[in-house]
Amino acid sequence: MENQPAPPVFDSARMRTLIIGCLAALAGLMAGLDIGVISGALDLLAATFHATTFQQEWIVSAMMGGAAAGSLCGGWMSHQIGRKHALLVGAAVFVAGSLACALAWSIPSMIAGRLIMGFAIGVAAFTAPLYLSEIASEQARGAMISTYQLMITAGIFIAFLSNTMFSYTGNWRGMFAIAAVPGVLFLIGVLFLPYSPRWLMMRGRRKEALEVLEDLRNDKSVAMQEIQNISRQLQQKQRGWSLLRNNSNFRRSIFLGMTLQVMQQLAGVNVVMYYAPKIFSLAGYVGPAQMWCTAMVGLVNMLATFIAIGLVDRWGRKPILYTGFLIMAVGMGSLGFMLNRPHLDQTEQIIAVFMLLIYISGFAMSAGPLMWVLCSEVQPLQGRDLGISISTLTNWIANMIVGASFLSLLQWMGNGPTFWLFAGFNLFFVLVTWRFIPETRDMSLEKIEQRLMAGLPLREIGQGIPLPQEK
Repeated sequence: MENQPAPPVFDSARMRTLIIGCLAALAGLMAGLDIGVISGALDLLAATFHATTFQQEWIVSAMMGGAAAGSLCGGWMSHQIGRKHALLVGAAVFVAGSLACALAWSIPSMIAGRLIMGFAIGVAAFTAPLYLSEIASEQARGAMISTYQLMITAGIFIAFLSNTMFSYTGNWRGMFAIAAVPGVLFLIGVLFLPYSPRWLMMRGRRKEALEVLEDLRNDKSVAMQEIQNISRQLQQKQRGWSLLRNNSNFRRSIFLGMTLQVMQQLAGVNVVMYYAPKIFSLAGYVGPAQMWCTAMVGLVNMLATFIAIGLVDRWGRKPILYTGFLIMAVGMGSLGFMLNRPHLDQTEQIIAVFMLLIYISGFAMSAGPLMWVLCSEVQPLQGRDLGISISTLTNWIANMIVGASFLSLLQWMGNGPTFWLFAGFNLFFVLVTWRFIPETRDMSLEKIEQRLMAGLPLREIGQGIPLPQEK
């Protein structure tokens, strides 16, 4: 029996793909910084500009309005100028928006700066997961896209720590200015990214696409096979609007993508991310204690995301979603019970913090990264750009509604019932996951599309009853 060569200890192609993926996923770091910075700055801004509750809600939610516009432009830019150049635009605009917020002199100027930052995040949130899905191998696709969500959580944690440091001096301008630094680093990093092989093929640059894939896979036969697959797929031109009008199966995938994004936002995570110090004040924490508790939320959010990255391609999408929504329901429900009490003693305050950490771990291990993974998987090739654009736009609109209504909900419903509302949403989403969400683990994008277009129920377009041609 001949000796088989041992597998290389160091796989240079895999390491190269990992580095490229992490660089692209830094777009998520920018998004996380933008999400996290406002939680620490909001009370200071309100004191500086004498902002009303309504004005505070719109300072928070202006970012999501800009992101909604950016997600629409991101679809066009990623197609016309390429994924790489779209990321460059997003990075440059983000730096400009951060500095505009740091220099704001009034509520309108702050809202304008937040809109600019949001536009940049909208472009990046569309383009980065798309780029990651196009450079990743089929086996690593879920984990690669999940790194985008990991970077969001890292950005949130960094912003929370920065907010805590600046809170001792009340320097909200520093909170925004420091966010520009990672934006500059990302701008430089994008310059070293390869072009998307799929986009190169769309532009007729087959030789360059093959060279990129050979570098990423370190196997010419695998790279050639992927080129042939992409070539076959691209024979079907993008015709999203036509499909939307004429193909009911595509409308179902659009509906599924929108549903996934609404579920992610109504789970309530950005209530925590935007208003964590406010929530901790309801539990009786004051001053720096609010900010340190908020930093703990950011840390748990980041660490729990590793669970999703490790399990998404092992357990599958649906088991993780079931687990996450149940954990979130318990966390939100218990927190609502604690905050419904008129006064909390020290032990009860600690329990309230623990329940919020339980909630955020449930989100970070499930709906946080997995909704982006699923949205990138369920859209058919011919309508993929439009499908992802619509689902991303839906995410930002739902995000904006939640961010613009939380303080008003507290005033209208009270502390406990507001959190019970979000607990109820999470319980309902367990049923939605069972009824509609497909299990796409270990399935190629082509097979998912084939099953969608065959008219199978949405939850069967992933793993399920095989089609006749699959038997």
